[in-house]
Amino acid sequence: SEDPSVTLFRQYLRINTVHPNPDYDAAVQFLERIGTSLGLACQKVEVSQGYVVLIITWPGTNPRLRSILLNSHTDVVPVFEEHWTYPPFEAVKDAQGNIYARGAQDMKCVSIQYLEAIRRLKAEGKCFARTIHLSFVPDEETGGYKGMELFVQRPEFKALNVGFVLDEGLASPSDTYSVFYGEKSPWWIKVKCTGSPGHGSRFISNTAAEKIHKVITSFLAFRESEKQRLKSDTSLTLGDVTSLNLTMLEGGVSFNVVPSEMAVGFDVRIPPTVDLKAFENQVATWCQAAGDGVTYEFHQKCMNQHVTSTEETDPWWKAFSGVCRDMKLSLKLEIFPAATDSRYIRAVRYPAIGFSPMNRTPVLLHDHNEFLNEDVFLRGIDIYAHLLPALASVPPLPAEG
Repeated sequence: SEDPSVTLFRQYLRINTVHPNPDYDAAVQFLERIGTSLGLACQKVEVSQGYVVLIITWPGTNPRLRSILLNSHTDVVPVFEEHWTYPPFEAVKDAQGNIYARGAQDMKCVSIQYLEAIRRLKAEGKCFARTIHLSFVPDEETGGYKGMELFVQRPEFKALNVGFVLDEGLASPSDTYSVFYGEKSPWWIKVKCTGSPGHGSRFISNTAAEKIHKVITSFLAFRESEKQRLKSDTSLTLGDVTSLNLTMLEGGVSFNVVPSEMAVGFDVRIPPTVDLKAFENQVATWCQAAGDGVTYEFHQKCMNQHVTSTEETDPWWKAFSGVCRDMKLSLKLEIFPAATDSRYIRAVRYPAIGFSPMNRTPVLLHDHNEFLNEDVFLRGIDIYAHLLPALASVPPLPAEG
């Protein structure tokens, strides 16, 4: 008696695409079979050795018009099975219809919702002016460096003639649906401190430890100020403030030896409203204040601050928001607090909206016992079945003649 779309979703969830050894081949073969069964063209692009992007295409009636791209990633993050009520790759459905699996929210649900919305529209005999492409990409959960970052530079991506992109969002525990029009710039900063070494029994001056203490104090004081700013202003979301966390500490060779070098790593996520040059100057000031022999380097430094228009004068947003109004979906516009493949899409100047239609659902991406209720999942198919016709029927834009 289970809805066939739910069955398909659960089958996809059982394909183990968890890092560090995701079974990308099985995922691509599964999705390709669905695309072929729907009469859609499938193309595989190997962007790096062993990293394949699958493109499934529903041609429009006017190939000159820019296309709609529906993006999702196939990989999922690791699990700690001892903390799960059910095995994370069995897609168990409980009596309430909650489907437990890694990737249930992030983001295998969206992949199947795209396909099932197209299945419904094709069954109704619909066709649209604009072509609809679906891209299923690898490596998003480890940064996208062997996935979307390479894909957007390839001729196969340019040949898609993209006009507008839908990508992943987040669940929302309230009645509203979260919509993300931009995201923070991730900076991974490693600060190295050198100082005088010596025996652990002495009060040695100018040590690496003293300097790293000053560095950590400066960084974490800023963290606390941003945390309090978020707490004190209810109009702000996590996407509106700079998050900063100490994630690594390195140094030392023995209990009785004062080390000559220590290092600390920080994960910083900066909203598009922040002046990135000014923030780097602040980092430099904190390091200089800690003393001589303190340097910093970036292991990731995203400088893209492009955001997607949510003005009603924008034809893409007008189509998206119009459907949501008609369906009485309450939207909450936000900056994404972490990072998705949309940052690479926006960096090459394509408008992208992050949207996963999951309201009344706790945010459990990367968490234990990740689940999605089957009714919420099915409602998402219905939402996409209304969104896609509107987006694929946006009238020709001035640049399209």
